Amino acid sequence: MPLALFALAISAFGIGTTEFIINGLLPDVAADFGVTIPAAGLLVSGYALGVAVGGPPLTMLGGRLPRKTMLLSLMVLFILGNLLSALAPSYAVLMAGRFLSAFAHGAYFGVGSVVAADLVAPQKRASAIALMFTGLTLANVVGVPLGTWIGQAFGWRATFWVVVAIGVAGLAGVLALVPRRPRPSGSVLRELSTFRNPGVWLALAMTVFGFAPVFAVITFISPIMTGVGGFSPGAVPVVMALFGVGLVVGNLLGGKLADRAVMPSIYGSVALLTVLSAVVALVSSSQVAFVVTITLFGVAAFATVPPLQTRVLDAAAGAPTLASAANIGAFNLGNAIGSFAAGLTIDAGLGYTAPAWTAALLGLVGLAVAGAAGVQARRLVPA
Repeated sequence: MPLALFALAISAFGIGTTEFIINGLLPDVAADFGVTIPAAGLLVSGYALGVAVGGPPLTMLGGRLPRKTMLLSLMVLFILGNLLSALAPSYAVLMAGRFLSAFAHGAYFGVGSVVAADLVAPQKRASAIALMFTGLTLANVVGVPLGTWIGQAFGWRATFWVVVAIGVAGLAGVLALVPRRPRPSGSVLRELSTFRNPGVWLALAMTVFGFAPVFAVITFISPIMTGVGGFSPGAVPVVMALFGVGLVVGNLLGGKLADRAVMPSIYGSVALLTVLSAVVALVSSSQVAFVVTITLFGVAAFATVPPLQTRVLDAAAGAPTLASAANIGAFNLGNAIGSFAAGLTIDAGLGYTAPAWTAALLGLVGLAVAGAAGVQARRLVPA
């Protein structure tokens, strides 16, 4: 694999850390700003919506730039967003910083997926995308647990300063290792025309509902562990690290499987994610079973990512950049839907296991959409 893929993974590591880190710091942020846990959870939903809303427009605005220049600009935006978060004097300013970082996130992974796929042979595209996303998954093994510990020991703002430093390292990596390529050919109108294809919309819907169960559970993992399972707060970073190990394994496995067969990989990973969501609810009071289940939940979660991203690139052949960014937005729209719906169940008094049941229901919707997408794809194949 080209070294440029590792440069992309470094930036992905920083982006993944800032995306997931708030999950382990919800009680600290809520206490600092005097808001409820569900209200603090909106920092997760707000970030996800920022990715969904900001990624495609930024991609369009930078569509005529060389892709390396676009990646560098997005990393600068990411660094500025995390600086604002670290310095935030209020909940509203912290939300604004999260939003700014999220805008960079959506466009970065959209453009980065296309760059990664272009660096390798066609039959290795899913594995190349998976390698870039390995930075995102490793963030959950190293970045999030370490950031959670730093936040608990030195205050949550210290965590965002560490993320700023990671962002600077990612910027340097892209500058040094990603090769310059000619500007993308085609026009914005051509990119937009791909959305006339129903297959693109079905692929995006698969991503939204197939991935929504992940954040329905993970957003509230800290209160689930401490409020239901009887874990100490210090155990949260350890379990998040094991969840991250599952993400790494699932991401690489999903890339290998998607290189062989994209749609079967989607069916299997979303089905497994749905089942494990229900298991999380059932075993939440048993510490050993919960830890094992959350690790497997991580495997299933990111086994969905390479095939879902590859499916969009296939459906939008000839105009992949905007569709790729839109799919990153779809992942995060799923994140927002999952965390928001789970928060509503807690507010309704259904308890801290309710988010896991919500995740299972969302997974069933994802399977139904995937089934419809599979039927539509088969109809387009000549007899």
